[in-house]
Parts: sequence; C-alpha cells; structure tokens
Amino acid sequence: MKKSIITVVGHDAVGIIAKVCVYLAEQQINITSISQTIVDGYFNMMMIADMNASTRSFDQVNEELRALGDEIGVIIRIQREEIFDSMHRI
Repeated sequence: MKKSIITVVGHDAVGIIAKVCVYLAEQQINITSISQTIVDGYFNMMMIADMNASTRSFDQVNEELRALGDEIGVIIRIQREEIFDSMHRI
C-alpha cells in the first residue's frame, strides 16, 4: 500500500473536512485513518491515506492539495509514509 500522511491546519471554518475528503475521493485516494480536533478556534486534522488506486502522481496530489488549502484558508501538507517515519525516528 502506498500510504501518505496528510495534515490540515488553520482557523476553523465550515466545510474543511468535506472539501478535503471530496478531493481525495475524486482522486481515488482512500482515507484509512483520520483524526481531527478544534482547539480554541484552530482546526487540526491528520489522515493516513492509501494512494494505490489513484492515477495522480504524488507531486500532482501535493500541488492540488496546496492549492485547495489556499482556496479554503488552511495549510494542507502531504508526506510519503516512509519519509514521515524516518523523520520521526531521530
């Protein structure tokens, strides 16, 4: 499975989860785990996603998620699981 870690951070607003999830579904990217919190008006979400069925490259998804984040006023980042794991072993 090609797993990726997706994070979404910003001021809370209606529709953040919906817009991110709709984009992922349209790209055939399956969310295997999701956690979200709102603390003092700040939205934070972390997802583990399976990209095996997607026809988009990792770089395309990265750029499109960044653009979506700009559009809805949050910061969206995606990292490959192996890079995420390596960064957090140090």
